[in-house]
Amino acid sequence: MQLCKGARHLEVQIVGDQHGNAIALSGRDCTTQRRFQKIFEEGPPTICPPEIFTEMERAAQRLTQNIGYIGAGTVEYLFNAQTQEYYFLELNPRLQVEHPVTEGIMGVNMPATQLQVIMGIPLYNIPEIRNLYGENPEEHTPIDFIERHYRPVQRHVIAARITAENPDE
Repeated sequence: MQLCKGARHLEVQIVGDQHGNAIALSGRDCTTQRRFQKIFEEGPPTICPPEIFTEMERAAQRLTQNIGYIGAGTVEYLFNAQTQEYYFLELNPRLQVEHPVTEGIMGVNMPATQLQVIMGIPLYNIPEIRNLYGENPEEHTPIDFIERHYRPVQRHVIAARITAENPDE
């Protein structure tokens, strides 16, 4: 066991379909928390070098595919900025409250994508996903999501959650 000073809580948004496809839709830095509630979410994470975050996304995609996960979820990691190493924490099998950060940076409607996947539509047939990968949204040709990467992210989002609590506690 080791102490990881200055560690960050990074998340990768994933979606898997019943056809064996899995995508990673960038991610978020959800390090700032109070009483286990996330206060700030930043996407894409700036603390992590892009090449390492891409590794994290690929690992999340492989996990999603290997377990046959269907639907939207979040793979969470502990990232040590000093050593540039990351450690798997958990896979949250649900669409999290932070999903608007992913929507803001990726331009993908997460609830709609989840519904389409659950209806049995392959990820490569969802127009927003095809656009994200630079493909014609009206075509239906398969996309190798493990080999291909989505178009470069041109947006940055920081979300803040305002919470109410009893100041006497």
